[in-house]
Amino acid sequence: MSRRALADLWLGLLLACLAAGGLWLTVSRDTSPGKALTMSEAFYLPSPQARPPADSEPWQATALPVMRPSEASPSPTWFRMSFDLQRQPTAFWGVLLPYLYGGGQVWLDGVRIADIPTSTERVQIRWERPHLVVVPEHLLGVGRHELWVHAAPVAGETSLTFPRPLVGPMSELEPAHDRRMFWVSTVPQLTVAACLVVSAFVLLIWSRLPEPLYGWFGLAALLWGIRTLTFVMEVVPAERWPLWRLVYLAGTGGFIVVMVIFASHLAGLRQRWVERGLLLYWLAGPLWFAWHGVGSDALVNRLWTAGLIPIAIATVVVSFLAAWRQRTAASLLLPCALALATLSGVNDYLVVWKPALVASVAPAWASERYFLLHHGANVLLLCMGMLLTVRFVRAVKSLRELNQTLEQRIAEREKSLADNYLRLAYLERQNAAAEERKLIMREIHDGVGSRLFTSLSRVERGVMDAPQMADSLRACISDMRLALDALAPDDPDLLSAFGDFMFRWQAELDAVGVRCTWDIDVAGDDLRLPPHATLQVLRIAQESLTNVAKHARATHVALLLRHCAGEVTLRIEDDGRGLVGGTTSGGRGLSNMRARAEQVGARLEVGPGEAGRGVRVLVTLAC
Repeated sequence: MSRRALADLWLGLLLACLAAGGLWLTVSRDTSPGKALTMSEAFYLPSPQARPPADSEPWQATALPVMRPSEASPSPTWFRMSFDLQRQPTAFWGVLLPYLYGGGQVWLDGVRIADIPTSTERVQIRWERPHLVVVPEHLLGVGRHELWVHAAPVAGETSLTFPRPLVGPMSELEPAHDRRMFWVSTVPQLTVAACLVVSAFVLLIWSRLPEPLYGWFGLAALLWGIRTLTFVMEVVPAERWPLWRLVYLAGTGGFIVVMVIFASHLAGLRQRWVERGLLLYWLAGPLWFAWHGVGSDALVNRLWTAGLIPIAIATVVVSFLAAWRQRTAASLLLPCALALATLSGVNDYLVVWKPALVASVAPAWASERYFLLHHGANVLLLCMGMLLTVRFVRAVKSLRELNQTLEQRIAEREKSLADNYLRLAYLERQNAAAEERKLIMREIHDGVGSRLFTSLSRVERGVMDAPQMADSLRACISDMRLALDALAPDDPDLLSAFGDFMFRWQAELDAVGVRCTWDIDVAGDDLRLPPHATLQVLRIAQESLTNVAKHARATHVALLLRHCAGEVTLRIEDDGRGLVGGTTSGGRGLSNMRARAEQVGARLEVGPGEAGRGVRVLVTLAC
């Protein structure tokens, strides 16, 4: 939220408060004929009797409104007022009592016209609402009229208050009654409902997200909702009245203490020893009341509540100092709301305990006895909720920006990893190619190169004739073709290489009179092995078939290539004379085959054939 938006919002709240104050003060006092009459003077007489006392009783004159403090519990008191009518009313009239906390009876010209319930042994009553009494039409006529009100005190209180009654047409009294009813009864009901809902919601958030500010705000809303119930629940069972007053005291003090702690947390000025001291002071009032009972209600409210005022004022000062250091519109919102709530609390305290002081400054305001703390606290809670909402929105925006940044970083990291993987794959291919080149060079050196060098040496010594030289060259060409088939980069398929290999050997075996049969048991169209592994398998097969053609004296040889369970098996079996001296020939054929099998991790088995004749060579290689 921008500074301009916060400033506009705060200005709107201030204007709303001023407008509300204007509504509170706007009560008609027009006493012209046919208009509402205000009773400013009365006679009073403390008396518990049920009917208006006689004129001969010791009535005393007093100005209205009145607050009669007493060292002991006050007694029910009669108030007698009079008014004159110059002409017969043409509309219904009524009597408006802005407040009558203990209830009582209303009489007009000796006739009881209203009975407002009072406290009994079973219930305790403290009315916050105004009372509007309709006057029977036949009782009003031209001349003087006597209005009596029998006001009952509230149990546990040490003073009796009585307002300035208004007498006049119902059309004029009803708006004033509805206006006061809204501010002293309807608004507290809305406050209780809103506080309980908001506190449940915020405390649920705090339970999932243990941020202290959310916890303190949720607790403050809960305490204030409980405390405001005193303006809603006006009739309480007598046995629960002490508990109800205890809850009221705990809610009032707890709300103020929690506000102080919230403000200190928000300003970054938290001091644990201050918090502990505030919590102890909070407990002092309810414990004092619980120890001494209902009789100490007035004393606890007067002294202990007075101690909360300097705490609130100190909090306002500290909050303004913290806002001055930050110098932002958001930081100024809470101190202003705290100042408004503190002024409201001071007003309530003076209205109750120093009414004469309030009357000397603002007589009209003192006569109305409006309590403002529950309105100022509502504004304070609203500002607190706004600040937490702004913080929450900022946190969500920061989280979104962080997520976007994190997603961007992850995308960049994934791209980097993909690039690194491609480079690593390229390097692995290069390394594999280099390894293959080394193997090819070694194979050429050990195979074709070795044969050519040996043949050249024998030719130079003159020990190799032309047929022998042709055989040697033919063998070199066969080795070269075998290597080319096995190591071809375009087709690393064992089946293709094996087919080419058998095609060449078929003719050679036929030339020496050996019949050849071969069988391929492979699922699919190809069987891929690393080129080097393919070469070594074919080398072993070449060595075996060379032995069959030259030394085995066989008439038949069978080859089987099988792929099963992740293994490749090559079996070569002939019907020749078998192993001679433990070898397949007089040379190093068997040792060469074993060496080649070890190079590619294959198993090599050489032994007699199934019928006990010939030789069977079995090569097994994992793929």
